[in-house]
Parts: sequence; structure tokens; C-alpha cells
Amino acid sequence: MAKNRYHHGELRAALLDAAESLVGERGAAGWSLREASLRVGVSPSAAYHHFGSRDELVGALSARVLDRLGGRLSAAVDEAPDGDQGRLVAYARGYVTWALDAPAVARLAFDAGDAAGGVAVHPHDVLAGELDRLVDAGRLRPSARDGAEFLLWAAIHGLAALLVDGLVHFDDRKAVDLHAERLVRTVLNGLAQEEAEPGGRPQARSAHTVRLAQRAAAREPRGGADDERGPRER
Repeated sequence: MAKNRYHHGELRAALLDAAESLVGERGAAGWSLREASLRVGVSPSAAYHHFGSRDELVGALSARVLDRLGGRLSAAVDEAPDGDQGRLVAYARGYVTWALDAPAVARLAFDAGDAAGGVAVHPHDVLAGELDRLVDAGRLRPSARDGAEFLLWAAIHGLAALLVDGLVHFDDRKAVDLHAERLVRTVLNGLAQEEAEPGGRPQARSAHTVRLAQRAAAREPRGGADDERGPRER
């Protein structure tokens, strides 16, 4: 067993690296916490100081992968032309390319259910922010904005899943990019035609949006004497 494959104090990150490598080689279910430990060069007992179980390691890896994806997509939209629908096209292309480049890791990130939290830049927030930008620019009616991120996510993730699973094929990555662009423009053009729905529309939720709602509720003033205290006193 090789020793000292990580710097002092970086065992947690090294275990996450090893787990990601194992996922890429064998899929989400084809390895154990013990194997990740041995790959790093430590005993399983050392790994348990950071992760109490394999599921805990998987959850942490999922959060790291989603955070990395969020950063990648944020950079992609910032580099795109700031006009029309180009930023969301860049988001879709980046998302699909990510899934095709690392399909096993992409599956793990979403199969884990995003239950652990700890994602600083969440892909959902990047998508929602771009839709808000369209509303602010007058390119999307506020009445069509409600829940629009779930429509776009369903379309983009659906394309990625079909390609990864081999159910849809294109000749090359340029064709994939063109189809992703067509998909985004079709959804956005459809949203632009929507009229306000009397009584509102059914609300979609995800683990991430539920967490956001809980955090927002926790920040709301509770009324009475509590409102007179400063933030450090609460």
C-alpha cells in the first residue's frame, strides 16, 4: 500500500479525489470507502475521521461536483455575449458538455439527491439568475418567469441524459452544441408566448429550492421584542 499520497491536513480532499476517480472507473456503486482509503494510502480508520460512511463520502463528493459545475456554468455565461438568449445557450452547452465528459460523475451528482447541501455556487442558482436577468432586461415577462428554471433544467438535463445513455446520437460535439442552442431557444420562445395563468401555476421544488426556502424563512423577523435585537444577539 502506497503511503503519503496526500499532504498533511488534506486527507479529506484526497479521499474525495480518490472517490471521484473510482466513480469514473466503476460507476457510483462499484467501490467502497475502504477502496478509497487504500487508494490514498491510509487505513479505513483514518478515513472514518472525515467520513462516517461511504454514503457520507458520496454526499460530500456530490456537493463538490455540483459546486464545481456551478462555477463552470457561471464562468460560461459570463463569457457569453450579454444579449438576447446567448448566456442561457452557453449554460446549456456547458451543462451538456460536462455530462458527456464525465457521465459517471454526473450521474452520481444527481443520484445522490443533493441532500447534503454545502454547494457555494449551485447550478440551479446560476440558471435562475440568468432568467431573472432576462426579466430585468425586458426580454421575458414576469408572468412567464415563475418556475421557468425547472422547464429549462428539464429540457437541458433531459438532453444530457439521453446523450449519456446513448438514446440519442449526434455526429460530433458541434452538432450537440447546435441542438442544445435550439432547445434553449425553443423553450424561451415558448415562455415568451405564455399568458398569465389565473390562480398561478403548480410550483415545482427540488432539494435545493426547499433548502433555500427554509433559509429564507429562518431569516424572517419573528416579530415582537426579537425584532429590536441586532443580528449578533439573535
